[in-house]
Amino acid sequence: MKTTRRLFLAVGGGGLLAGMLGALAGPGGQARAAQETYAVMHSDAEWRTLLTPAQYAVLRQADTERPYSSPLDHEHRDGTYACAGCAQPLFSSQTKFDSGTGWPSFWQPLPHAVGTTRDRSFGMVRTAVHCSRCGGHLGHVFDDGPRPTGLRYCMNGVALAFSPAAS
Repeated sequence: MKTTRRLFLAVGGGGLLAGMLGALAGPGGQARAAQETYAVMHSDAEWRTLLTPAQYAVLRQADTERPYSSPLDHEHRDGTYACAGCAQPLFSSQTKFDSGTGWPSFWQPLPHAVGTTRDRSFGMVRTAVHCSRCGGHLGHVFDDGPRPTGLRYCMNGVALAFSPAAS
């Protein structure tokens, strides 16, 4: 019985340590962005010059803005949401919905606008969403959204730029 308990504790402790080290290593989006080639690429110093500190933290370091902090969460006009890093159109206002989470949410991106990667940060597995043109981290996608897709693209408002439709 002691051997079983020791084995259980050793394996469990090792798994816990691995999970903690994975979380300390940072979000999966950082490693992905550094390894891939995109149509729009800049050095770290250039990104820091082009983006606000909050945009840099989210788009380049896969940070998350505080919930309910983005004015885009309450944007209800017709228009397009683009990447704040490279201006690529990402989402139509026609797919935006109020998820009640505090972040702008969409049930579908524009065709070929985003990519996804597995994010194992903070001891959980999620699907990170990035801009397909510059690799900027946008947020995460979950399978608890409305019809017709059943998806919730939960985006950081600071990673987006809204352009209202022409009247």
